[in-house]
Amino acid sequence: MNLIERDKKHIWHPLTQHKLHPESKPIVKAKGALLYDEDGKAYIDAISSWYTAMYGHCNDFIIDRVYKQMQQLDQIIFSGFTHEPAIELSEKLMAILPNNQAKLMFNDNGSTSTEIGIKMALQYHHNTGNDRKTLLAFEEGFHGDTLGAMSVSGLSVYNGPFEAFFIDVKRIPLPNGDNSSDILELIEKYHQETPLAGFIYEPLVQGAAGMKMYKAEHLNPILEKCKRLGIITVADEVMTGFGKTGSFFASDHVEIKPDVMCLSKALTAGLVPMGITTCTQEIYDAFYDDNISKGLFHAHTYSANPIACATAIAGIDLLTSEEIQSKIKEIESWHAAFSDAIKDHPKVRVTRQQGVIFALELDVEMERYGNLRYRIYEACMAEGVYLRPLGATIYILAPYITTQDQMNQVYAAIKKILDTF
Repeated sequence: MNLIERDKKHIWHPLTQHKLHPESKPIVKAKGALLYDEDGKAYIDAISSWYTAMYGHCNDFIIDRVYKQMQQLDQIIFSGFTHEPAIELSEKLMAILPNNQAKLMFNDNGSTSTEIGIKMALQYHHNTGNDRKTLLAFEEGFHGDTLGAMSVSGLSVYNGPFEAFFIDVKRIPLPNGDNSSDILELIEKYHQETPLAGFIYEPLVQGAAGMKMYKAEHLNPILEKCKRLGIITVADEVMTGFGKTGSFFASDHVEIKPDVMCLSKALTAGLVPMGITTCTQEIYDAFYDDNISKGLFHAHTYSANPIACATAIAGIDLLTSEEIQSKIKEIESWHAAFSDAIKDHPKVRVTRQQGVIFALELDVEMERYGNLRYRIYEACMAEGVYLRPLGATIYILAPYITTQDQMNQVYAAIKKILDTF
């Protein structure tokens, strides 16, 4: 049997209705911004494999660091033990995070990172004697697939069968500059009805909602209101973190800094899984007690895996390098020029950009996972470009090391879609 047939025998793929889409394309190699199939055809990974491989696939600098770590220490329980890679990573991460962050907890992925952020917000109030069990979130947010993360997410395509089991959540619309006072009044109303424990949000860009973007100056009043009401603010930077918005973190653009931050994806540069949840000293202090039950009793077997830590350290060294920072600015300028070139196309409803994240909405009605979306996906693949539209939204989030010729190939594939669909 070939790889496709062997795959079909046992594997259940994510976000896939196998009756409609029974076959998955085998990828046998990846290097830089390129993926290669069995026949040797190359595809530009224009979404960095779900926003992870931001420094390119199989990056030699990262692989060398990881190889050295694998020869020294592979895996060790992180309860009662510590190790140099975890300590060094904590130091390097705190150096680039907003300066109010003080402590971090290691975990396994984006969903568990937000899950811990939610637990921090709820248990903070439990530990401090406040009866607060309700959370606040934006409409159409997405924060992961574990139960708490699903609770605060607003996309029913993922959540439908499980909603009866969710944490209580109140929702507010995304701020647009015209609805700020209404949102603040809504928060006040919700808080009077049932005291709010925490507010979880994707700063500046809602990824799974279709790369919906909003301004930092419109987020600030919401965060300020939360601070005044004692609502713990939890920034989900799983997608936006590590340079994608033009700064190290989206929260850097926002005046009011979060109490808790959730990190994953590009944290380990697409090589191995890991998540981290960080918090302020004030949050940590609410768990620091002679009473053992006030501790945050959350653990992952692979917490602070030394190999994952070595990967993240190498990733941060690349992120903070002059070369990568220069490439980020370059990609921003390419996207801006592309936006100018296509924004008036009759098939384009709107374009938007934040840092290296570029999105356009097609002026056509289509289902998130409908047939038209799959036809666009296949058409891009035929052009040697891997894009994964979110309904009518086509977006680019390519590796920082993508060349101008490669990005032009991505742009050409999108232009062809606009002209032929």
